[in-house]
Amino acid sequence: MTDLTDLSLVDLSNQLVKREVSAREVVEACFERIRVCEPRLNCFVRLDEEEALAAADGVDDALAKGQLRGLLHGVPMAHKDMFYRRGKVSTCGSRIFKDSPATSTSTLLKRLDAAGSIDLGTLNMTEFAFGPTGHNAVLGDCHNPWDLECIPGGSSSGSGTAVAARLVFGSLGSDSGGSVRLPAAICGVVGLKPTLGLLSLYGAMGLSYSIDTAGVLARTARDCARVMNVIAGHDPNDIRCTTRSVPDYEGSLDRDIRSVRIGVPTSYFYDHCGGAIRERLEQSLQVFETLGAEIVDVRIPETGQLMELSRAVLYPECTALHAADLRERMNDYSPQIRVRAATGFGIPAPVYLSALHARPGILKRFVDSVFDACDVLHTPLLSISVPKLSDTDVGIEQCMWETIGLLCHSTAPFNYLGLPAMSVPAGFDESGLPVSLQLVGRPFSEAGLLRVAAAYQNETRWHLQSPKDI
Repeated sequence: MTDLTDLSLVDLSNQLVKREVSAREVVEACFERIRVCEPRLNCFVRLDEEEALAAADGVDDALAKGQLRGLLHGVPMAHKDMFYRRGKVSTCGSRIFKDSPATSTSTLLKRLDAAGSIDLGTLNMTEFAFGPTGHNAVLGDCHNPWDLECIPGGSSSGSGTAVAARLVFGSLGSDSGGSVRLPAAICGVVGLKPTLGLLSLYGAMGLSYSIDTAGVLARTARDCARVMNVIAGHDPNDIRCTTRSVPDYEGSLDRDIRSVRIGVPTSYFYDHCGGAIRERLEQSLQVFETLGAEIVDVRIPETGQLMELSRAVLYPECTALHAADLRERMNDYSPQIRVRAATGFGIPAPVYLSALHARPGILKRFVDSVFDACDVLHTPLLSISVPKLSDTDVGIEQCMWETIGLLCHSTAPFNYLGLPAMSVPAGFDESGLPVSLQLVGRPFSEAGLLRVAAAYQNETRWHLQSPKDI
């Protein structure tokens, strides 16, 4: 018999709706696994067991009366500790917020609640979401479930770890430089960063006003599509949020991908990619070919600038948010984050404004050039082996900065452009650590990306493997 915690979110949802299993049984199974794994993983900040069990009983009672709460009826989830819930503390991974209960609830959490999801608690993250490794000197480092000595990826470190370790069935994260896709890739799950403005950020901690995006981590593309059907769309509380209508993301997944043009960049993205990682990516392209997709080479314009442009926007905006606390409570920041959050003080306003104002033109040229040649761009998500936590800590100064640059090499350009991008498991490297591919599309093409990813997962089994012996 399949362990309940091994089910995908959608498979679990189907069983719950058919009353083949109760929400209480599933929540109890999750907490049982959390008790076993959490001491080694350190992926939770707060556990709300009594409230979760009461919520499970509530949805079970409702279903017994023929009342289905929604698309996520009874599904246990937990989220990055930066989505606020009224009356609860969200630490944002910091000392500064540890005693500050939220006065309102995030729009995305409200939508998940309304769809019947059961919230188990909050998940570890890089302090103030500012770092791609998963280190946190305040809450303690989160650990990779495939190798406890390795980074889990950040900044949504707890989300990647908890989903991969089968502690929860899905999680909200945020992505301003790769913070959904990196932990998803490094922990071997699916991570979707939608188009800038597709998901509301009301009631979520900010990092970079012009770049921040919420995102979803789950075990399959279909799981992500189900969650997107619940959370996507306009929110009058967030002026950055799109007013355009959203499609049925899950409904389009079963269409085939014959004649879809998958573009392979001829420069930049594969610069550091070799060995087993390149082999897995080449194998993934072969799978797409067998499904009828056309593989085409694509020249990427202005790629070398995108990383620097992203930094030129993100760092000043982050520093502006933290300027007062950096001056008045500097010692409440851990050393690594103190340095990174203050970096924007050294970036002149003309540089920031030029990078911000150049974005629409660069985005148009990128979309016209790349997506005239292909429908979906295929790149490595992480071109290097997963580093150890000890090799990326603040004390390893030069190594740390070089590694951080390499970690964000394939992700940050698409944050600057605001394009949708997702990480999909594609195998394992020589050390048995996950390898993932990245799919990128034109603005608001999430449904197409999810369809391509789902087709790939229908033909492969990488997403079914889990680090059970933690």
